[in-house]
Amino acid sequence: MNAPLAIRRLDTSVPGFDAEFATLTAFEAGQDEGIDATVALIVGDVRTRGDAALLEYTHRFDRLDASSVAELEITAGQMREAHASLPAAQRDALGAAAARIRAYHERQKGHDWSFTESDGTELGQRVTPLDRVGVYVPGGKAAYPSSVLMNVIPAHVAGVREIIMVVPTPDGVRNPLVLAAAHVAGVTRAFTIGGAQAVAALAYGTKTIPPVDKICGPGNAYVAAAKRRVFGAVGIDMVAGVSEVLVIADATARPDWIALDLFAQAEHDEMAQALLVTPDAGLIDRVAASAERLIAEMPRAAIIKGSFARRGALIRTRDLAEACAVANRVAPEHLELAVADPDALLPHIRHAGAIFIGHYASESIGDYCAGPNHVLPTGRTARFSSPLSVQDFEKRSSILRISKAAAQTLGPVAATLAHGEGLTAHARAAEARIDKI
Repeated sequence: MNAPLAIRRLDTSVPGFDAEFATLTAFEAGQDEGIDATVALIVGDVRTRGDAALLEYTHRFDRLDASSVAELEITAGQMREAHASLPAAQRDALGAAAARIRAYHERQKGHDWSFTESDGTELGQRVTPLDRVGVYVPGGKAAYPSSVLMNVIPAHVAGVREIIMVVPTPDGVRNPLVLAAAHVAGVTRAFTIGGAQAVAALAYGTKTIPPVDKICGPGNAYVAAAKRRVFGAVGIDMVAGVSEVLVIADATARPDWIALDLFAQAEHDEMAQALLVTPDAGLIDRVAASAERLIAEMPRAAIIKGSFARRGALIRTRDLAEACAVANRVAPEHLELAVADPDALLPHIRHAGAIFIGHYASESIGDYCAGPNHVLPTGRTARFSSPLSVQDFEKRSSILRISKAAAQTLGPVAATLAHGEGLTAHARAAEARIDKI
């Protein structure tokens, strides 16, 4: 017999809430030592042996044989053919999502600026794109064309000249939706490799795969550990954790919609977190009833039940102000404001990866096609980090055009501070520009 849906209920007014809530929402940032050790060996091997190591790991983990890494490359023609072969509805959906994502990210592009001071000194900023980016796309049982769009399009909008996609294809099975999304988004080159070995190849380069400047995209624990290990040699987007949603709701919320929104995050992973926070006890009862009825319709019911049992909760607060305070403690990846007047709550929200405003703002729409990026900070990192954006694929250079007149006033300031730090050469370099009377 299938296990029932366990629905935890908490109340902020009950003694012991803080401790129970802290345990429920605890985020463990530590790494598995066994995974780290394995990843260290793989990354070092690929860095040393390049293509030969890639071929061996691809055979071992994906059961895919090739005599050269070149055989693992997905050509532009194959991506184009995959797109053309899709059913019209899928092709149109990919195009519509890509257009919205591109339009949103176009507004994020950085720009050069400068100002000139009275003595002729010009100060400013110059924005340039990264040269080459690597995008990791999960493969195997899961296929995420939406991940391709969300990671590739911002890089393309930023002006990155070469975007290299890596995607594992166990047993050689290529997902046509992923390939079609790569065509739509603007992938330059693609390879059927995955795991820590793909991250290492992107970071350090091999005979066939050129090294990139930054690696983005989600993956399993081995991919996350590899991204951590190569950071510094290359940039990374973030090390993402499990998916999270926190819904703040009032009596005007529809219980079936809330239950489904909670399910939508819970079905990702048994460690995913789905929380409802509301002052309305009646809504908690109604959402619980909806969840118990709707779970039977979910193909991933076992995963949802596992997520609810481990990390899910329906939380009653004293009022909506306290609900906002609870949300800020969690700093969730996704925050829904399913209330009658969401704009009244918005000023009280300080930490969230993405904020979905109003009853019709389903987080699922944000995942696929609203426009803003779905690569978001998790595990309370929304306290200090932001969604993936065009800025992640741009760099800013400072511009300093120092006039002769400015050197006469700024030179003594710099020299005085340099002498104070014991850096004589610094001081002398500034003093050399000062006119001698």
